Amino acid sequence: MKVLVIGTGGREHALAWKLSQSNKVSQVFVASGNVGTAKEDKIQNIHLTQHADLIDFCQKENIAFTVVGPEAPLAAGVVNDFQAAGLKVFGPTKQAAQLESSKDFAKAFMARHNIPTAAYQTFNNADDAHEYLNQKTAPIVIKADGLAAGKGVVVAETMADAHSAVDMMLKDNKMGNAGARVVIEDFLQGEEASFIVMSDGVNVLPMATSQDHKRLLDGDKGLNTGGMGAYSPAPVVTDEVARRTMDEIILPTIRGMAKEGNPFVGFLYAGLMISPDGSPYTVEFNCRFGDPETQPIMMRLASDFAELIEAALEERLNSVSAKWKDETAIGVVLAAAGYPENVKKGDEISGIDAAEKTGAKVFYAGVADKDGKTVTNGGRVLCVTALGKDIATARQNAYVAAEKIKFDGMQMRRDIGNKALNR
Repeated sequence: MKVLVIGTGGREHALAWKLSQSNKVSQVFVASGNVGTAKEDKIQNIHLTQHADLIDFCQKENIAFTVVGPEAPLAAGVVNDFQAAGLKVFGPTKQAAQLESSKDFAKAFMARHNIPTAAYQTFNNADDAHEYLNQKTAPIVIKADGLAAGKGVVVAETMADAHSAVDMMLKDNKMGNAGARVVIEDFLQGEEASFIVMSDGVNVLPMATSQDHKRLLDGDKGLNTGGMGAYSPAPVVTDEVARRTMDEIILPTIRGMAKEGNPFVGFLYAGLMISPDGSPYTVEFNCRFGDPETQPIMMRLASDFAELIEAALEERLNSVSAKWKDETAIGVVLAAAGYPENVKKGDEISGIDAAEKTGAKVFYAGVADKDGKTVTNGGRVLCVTALGKDIATARQNAYVAAEKIKFDGMQMRRDIGNKALNR
């Protein structure tokens, strides 16, 4: 069968790469893909973005199913349009995707269904937001309500920072429409982890646990980013934490969405804060696989990924299980000069082949071909991903490979996996 993946980043490279390994799949198309997907066996990029053009392509090519990678097309209703055309597509509808596309929707939904999360208030007026902040203490979290490519969250260490974040979003309009409304929520203490599941609207299949590193610099310092690296599994998600996450967060969410008439089909990502006593709280929902969590998770997946998607589209996730390699996987993101604020593009990249000769897999994101040279073309450029028998070995393998790659101004955290190592 032929399948389609929608998206252009490292996540989509990893999803397409894993789908291409299925004996059932003869061809994976990626819209629009990237330099990395173009190099893979059985994978072909198609340069279509409009929903109508993609639907026409799927009908002509007899595409068995489509997997939607990023959040923007989900929020724009690509699933609704595909379903209206009678096509199989794995991802939530526009209505269900509000769990990610509106922080206010997600927080109100969690309140209605008693799902553990931080206390919050929503504002579209700066003066009201400042008045609320005057009653609070730092640290405190300011979030743009809408989609902001992973950059709409400010963890304010001081109240002055909190007030400026409100002004930046509500007065200076620095986040555009995404920041026309802000959610202010209490800061949660603990350790973060990513808990991702597949849902068919009724049944849920958990993926391997993982932990992302959002801050730009070592020691979780610096600006928030889309993610500077991830590893799987995440030791902080013990069996007991996983059980509580399923019982207190994931299953109430899937049941609540169905009860409200918006059944959730697709990847549901719960960003967790695990408190010192082991209680899981929901920091955020994403309605798709995380990036860079996808890369290490796909490296560890031993099951046929296409079969899991088919089971989800046929509402029989309760009849399948996901098998995982015993090894640990670590993905280290190499980011462009100036990321995340003033990204520099066009710097020549060398050493990717040398990195892969070490046994690592390099997933491409912000990369372009220019006059026969591979150059930077986005904030997060590559994700160097490696397996190892344990966290220490995987970490060593990933960094040995990452050190082979060079480009001007390259940014790389040196502490991905340290928290797991320290456990």
